Amino acid sequence: MQAIILAAGMGRRLGELTRTQTKCMVEVNGTRLIDRLLSQLSALPLTRIVIVVGYQAEGLCAHISEQFPELNIEYVMNDIFDRTNNIYSLALAKDKLLEDDTLLIESDLILDSRIFRLLLDNEWPNLALVAKYESWMDGTMVRLDDDGCITSFVPKSSFRYDESALYYKTVNVYKFSREFLRTRYVPFLEVYVRAMGDNEYYEQVLRVLTFLDRTDLKALSIGNLKWYEIDDIQDLDIAETLFAEGEDLWRSYSRRFGGFWRFPGMLDFNYLVNPYFPSARLKQELFANFDALLTQYPSGMKVNALLAGKYFGISQDYTVPGNGAAELIKAVVERTPGRLGVVYPTFEEYPNRKNADELVVFHPSNADFAYTADDLMTFFADKRLSMLLLINPDNPSGNFIPRADVLRLERWCEDRGIRLLVDESFMDFASCYPEGSLLQDETLEAHPSMIVMKSISKSYGVPGLRLGVLASADRSLIEAVRRDVSIWNINSFGEYYMQIYGKYEDDYRRACQQFQDERTRFCRELQTIPFLRVIPSEANYFLCEITDRFTSSELAILLIKRENILIKDCGYKKAFEGKHYVRIAVRDTKDNDRLINALRELIS
Repeated sequence: MQAIILAAGMGRRLGELTRTQTKCMVEVNGTRLIDRLLSQLSALPLTRIVIVVGYQAEGLCAHISEQFPELNIEYVMNDIFDRTNNIYSLALAKDKLLEDDTLLIESDLILDSRIFRLLLDNEWPNLALVAKYESWMDGTMVRLDDDGCITSFVPKSSFRYDESALYYKTVNVYKFSREFLRTRYVPFLEVYVRAMGDNEYYEQVLRVLTFLDRTDLKALSIGNLKWYEIDDIQDLDIAETLFAEGEDLWRSYSRRFGGFWRFPGMLDFNYLVNPYFPSARLKQELFANFDALLTQYPSGMKVNALLAGKYFGISQDYTVPGNGAAELIKAVVERTPGRLGVVYPTFEEYPNRKNADELVVFHPSNADFAYTADDLMTFFADKRLSMLLLINPDNPSGNFIPRADVLRLERWCEDRGIRLLVDESFMDFASCYPEGSLLQDETLEAHPSMIVMKSISKSYGVPGLRLGVLASADRSLIEAVRRDVSIWNINSFGEYYMQIYGKYEDDYRRACQQFQDERTRFCRELQTIPFLRVIPSEANYFLCEITDRFTSSELAILLIKRENILIKDCGYKKAFEGKHYVRIAVRDTKDNDRLINALRELIS
């Protein structure tokens, strides 16, 4: 068995990274692609490795000779790499193909080492490694019959999204027998290059073979083993996250701040959304209007303020819709001079908008980080503040202050000239929903200095739409914030969602009740894990202290590495004083049980 590696391409889409070196010399987490690949191949019983080189060949060959002097490596030169494609590179190596069974590998891949053993241990002589189609995949797809034989190759031009559930993506790693190469592939390769030219892909030859008869080429699924094809800088970024190790693994995911749909199969217990809303029918209505929403401009601030007011049943004069709550947080906090009172631990988007010397911090002096309105009034009584922040329920503790006590705190703030900012993004998860909210005209008018902030992403389960609302009866503040944000800060999808939401309010109320029932059940299950102390919560997450066996970092790393489950490691936050805490979102029953089972596996 030999390996043939195609490494002649220029990798133009990687920009500066391939200006002076070929693509397989690019580093992923400090290791060059070619070094990783050759190290993996060196562990296999191969007679030789043939590398087709072209762009920056001299530097590549010199590097390989220095790093892998013990390997039997031969080179084939593609002198016209800049105007040919990989079918020509492979055709240059056709004589080598006829000499042995062959592993054919493209050099821009990063692969789990177990993939090669999977390939060699399979008794079928001609195999294409494949992965079930996911949205991030591009390039050639295949369709299979019930026996796992490839029935057709599907090029980009023939791809149909309505059939994507039937597709598998070729991983660009193949095992071919010498007999298959001699009697089928190489003869057709020669004919195809003469007929169609040298600016094609070698998989087109396999496609032709499938048209003619059964090729005896089977597909071997890699299952959950990791791989990635690196064509551009975004591919490189994703690959570095997928293949990170140790503490870098969790950090690589967490610093992305979302976008986890690029990592299919990952179960996200970090970000906080309602698992039971929006309903299927609401989503169908959005889908039905996709073309118009995609191709037409959204409305401006005036219309979207009206829709936000309608959404929450308050006057449009009291609302500013935002591109997520984050946009509004920035606008309000940065335009409010003076010191901000904050309870730690907290959602750090707020204190991050202030300098450290502008923060006055209250740390609850108990293991559950619980506090009351009276605790806040006592602590801040002798502190000079311009604004006091109350996240209710709090993030990450889940602490909750009843509405009557919040209004008592507001009156206390009014007497002292302090503006109270209440973030009730998680209010709808509280057991008092819907009575606990401050979003009523009468309440806002009675307390005109108060600001209410709410993220629509979290409790309504639509974080991809990026919606939030600021509400206050202080019209001068409302007008100032509206001037601060873009007139088109809401896209057409978010606008249309706010327009149609009213038809689905009953579905939303049922979803909130279903959520509360599942939170109660999930809490009981978490409490059975001996190394977790679960802190009571009125939000859609639980703050848990790790009391034994692991640090918070170790637990987060183990779950993402072994189970592809992401949780929030809170242990690095200053407020926890070196103790180990994690925050775990509440998802639906199936997902929650998967996490519970993963945690129970760690016990043993």
